[in-house]
Amino acid sequence: MSKVFLSAKLPAATTKILTDHGLTVSVYAGEGLISHAELLKSVVDVDYLITPLSTQVDAAVIDAAPKLKLIANFGAGFNNIDAAYAKTKGIQVTNTPAVSTNSVAEVTVGLMLALSHRIVEGDAQMRTSGFPGWAPLYFLGSEIAGKTLGIVGFGNIGREVARKARALAVNVQYWQPHRLTDPEERSLGVQYVEFADLVQTSDFISINAPQKPDNHHQFSAAVFKEMKATAFLINVGRGPIVDEAALLTALQQGVIGGAALDVYEHEPQVTAGLEKLNNVILTPHIGNATVEARAAMGTIVANNVVLLEQGHNAKFIVNA
Repeated sequence: MSKVFLSAKLPAATTKILTDHGLTVSVYAGEGLISHAELLKSVVDVDYLITPLSTQVDAAVIDAAPKLKLIANFGAGFNNIDAAYAKTKGIQVTNTPAVSTNSVAEVTVGLMLALSHRIVEGDAQMRTSGFPGWAPLYFLGSEIAGKTLGIVGFGNIGREVARKARALAVNVQYWQPHRLTDPEERSLGVQYVEFADLVQTSDFISINAPQKPDNHHQFSAAVFKEMKATAFLINVGRGPIVDEAALLTALQQGVIGGAALDVYEHEPQVTAGLEKLNNVILTPHIGNATVEARAAMGTIVANNVVLLEQGHNAKFIVNA
């Protein structure tokens, strides 16, 4: 009987799919994230590994699992896995694209609203110094209608962010290495601009791009200096796209207006000092943390195991 190891607890329905198909399932039950040493011990005799993007699956882990056929990543990204090395061992690596699109887009727009209306800052004040009373110039924020949102990374999530933002009367421009066709741009009501122009003209910049070698620290001290002094940066893509030390300095010096981060350069650690700033919102990587999205992700990873077990091809292979 084939064995499946889950390196983190997943929705119950995910495990049920596996056990209903006769697979033996074991789950890491420790506190916090699984350690590299524990993972090495846990994969020795498994046929399938299901792992969240917080677990690093490197060459050592792959070498420790001679029976391994599939690494099913519970997440759209897969930079936590040495997919190229897995391929040399005949191991397929899959991800869970698209199903978290709506959830991440909702969080992105939610962070735009929270920043512009100072919602988190206001909540903190109510819990500490309190509300001194309504006054015409008290605790002013700004509306997002009529503002310009620049989206960096215009895949499924970026496009859904654009749709939702346009419904709130926000002007949307985007940049990515490959421009959409004119009919696609017109259907979404968006405008393509070069990266430098997006940085200089956007009131909000949303990072919705995957992590790649060429976008490490794409948002640097030099880029922050080119942004509007009132602009807000939102990162729901990948942490290392932003130089967090440079971001901290820019925020402390008033170079930009504020930031909201759902992902972090050294995740799960947060650059010290960011948590002290009242123009910063920090959330614990909750972009796709909804019952609906996680259930759909679980169905994909479980079904991919079942497909391989039954002699079929898995879906969403990233190292074919």
